[in-house]
Amino acid sequence: MSYAIVGFGKIGQALARAFARKNIDVTVASRRPPEALAPQAQAIGPTVVARSLREALEADTIILAVPFGEHREVAKALPNWRGKTVIDAMNALVPPEELDGLPSSAFVAKAFTGAKLVKGFNHLIAATLAADPVVEGGHRVVFLSSDDDDATAPVAALAKQLGFAPVKLGKLNEGGALVHARGRVWGQLIFQDLFRKEQ
Repeated sequence: MSYAIVGFGKIGQALARAFARKNIDVTVASRRPPEALAPQAQAIGPTVVARSLREALEADTIILAVPFGEHREVAKALPNWRGKTVIDAMNALVPPEELDGLPSSAFVAKAFTGAKLVKGFNHLIAATLAADPVVEGGHRVVFLSSDDDDATAPVAALAKQLGFAPVKLGKLNEGGALVHARGRVWGQLIFQDLFRKEQ
């Protein structure tokens, strides 16, 4: 399984740190050329490699960590997303009417034709996400939701590999609504920094 993080702001870098901590290879890309990202990527760890967006999108699993308004540009980079898992780590700070009344991830899924889309890694602030998720015998919780049941299991496995405790919330418009931000309305679980004792 190969992984890429698209977007190398605070959240993208926080996730890159999680991969580096476990020595898992991950490609990082953004609108900026790879050579602009390379110094920061190398500073995070040797398993974090900056590449072009086109190269990053060759990965099996792509984590979207771009500002919400840029997801359509990323989606246009491939004619079809079949066979790819897209993890939506974004929060939509736009009015609900701009999302056609959908949860933000369901709206995002429309742009990524053929992809399996999972909402995840979006409910914590970057500094918390970047910190070691194992504390006093507990694992920091990350919430996952998807309309595709098969898509959640490999993302949960990745979350565990990174040291997190994945909690599945079910479909995007059901449990997933607890971790969605739309406009100024934040799901009840956003920013909840929870731990689970056993893995």
